[in-house]
Amino acid sequence: MAHTAHTDHFASFAEFYPYYLSEHGNIVSRRLHFVGSLGVIGCLAMALATGNWLWLPAAVVCGYGFAWVGHFFFEKNKPATFRHPFYSLMGDWVMFKDICTGKISL
Repeated sequence: MAHTAHTDHFASFAEFYPYYLSEHGNIVSRRLHFVGSLGVIGCLAMALATGNWLWLPAAVVCGYGFAWVGHFFFEKNKPATFRHPFYSLMGDWVMFKDICTGKISL
């Protein structure tokens, strides 16, 4: 089932994820998402290691910053975060895992 309208409703994450992947077809965008997710992990590690919780907002800026550059400049679409924030966040990490395991190529 193809989902292209901005008003689509998804009954589950399993239904949403193929749509999410279709919004991330550009390899540069996927690479930017991957780098942003690595940055999030790094920022969270720094927050834990240093006790400086200013790394937490840096994690948000890093993750979304890289992803949104990918969408606005390479995918030329609006991030799914704007319409499906929770599923989109889950999709970011499932796609990150799929890239790490070789299921999705960079």
